[in-house]
Amino acid sequence: MAALFGSRVRRLRTAAGLTQAQLGSRTHVVSTRITQVERASGARPTRELARALDAALGADGLLVDLWPHVHREAFPDWSRTFMAYAARAVAIREYAAHVVPGLLQTEEYARTVLSVGLSHRDAEHLEERLAARMERQKRMASDDRPELLVILDETVLRKRIGGAEVMRRQLDALLTAAGERHITVQVLPFTEGEHDMLGGSLTVLTLPDGSEVAYTEGADHGRLFEDPSDVRRFAVAYDRLRTAALPPRRSLDLIRSAMEEDHRDPRRPSPAQRRLAKEQSQQSGGWELRRGGGRGPRRDPGA
Repeated sequence: MAALFGSRVRRLRTAAGLTQAQLGSRTHVVSTRITQVERASGARPTRELARALDAALGADGLLVDLWPHVHREAFPDWSRTFMAYAARAVAIREYAAHVVPGLLQTEEYARTVLSVGLSHRDAEHLEERLAARMERQKRMASDDRPELLVILDETVLRKRIGGAEVMRRQLDALLTAAGERHITVQVLPFTEGEHDMLGGSLTVLTLPDGSEVAYTEGADHGRLFEDPSDVRRFAVAYDRLRTAALPPRRSLDLIRSAMEEDHRDPRRPSPAQRRLAKEQSQQSGGWELRRGGGRGPRRDPGA
């Protein structure tokens, strides 16, 4: 499909009498990007680029219609139907057992996550999946954005994905996202122990017609549930997790704590070290005052 898309772009460009550089200028990309598209090499075109090419070449929607088929090839079969549902969902309830959900990942965190696992193939495949993930995030800033309720296992906060710097920026991005009215973030603490979704992640989608679907996912597999009786079971499991999770405000405090304690810059003292230094400074200051004849304990004049 990528090759078919590229051949259509090349044919339309040639018919329009445009060079690759001229087409790149009209679509605000470098000429080598046009070469990659036409040869089906490098990262596959984003939806935004497909729309720009369609408009610049007068394709009357052909390239836009082809793009989803190009895009789907980057993903396993079991995730495609779920992503189609998610693109339409009016509400998304998600429990993340191991990593920050894709809709809230920073690009550097997402790159690290997508670069490992049994479904990863090569650098080109990584760039395709990363571009698609970043593209899907744009819906969260659109007029038809869904309500997003996320429960993070505390493991997600403590696990150092990509190193301390990457994690600090990711957790900071979580705090920023949680400030949006349509996004709620809660943390399921370690102290809650076992639960129905132990070992796997869960997403429950509410569609525009009020129907719901559920999706469970592991490291290299996923399963979509559309039967109402199955979905109800998972919806109840999610509600139980939400009840066990910390309230939103306490959850954000725990995220901040993880930033300072688990992923702090080694060049900066931890909160405990700062407290100890403050106490030592106060004790030292008080001793110096007493030794130097300064203010000491006040005496009762009548003593």
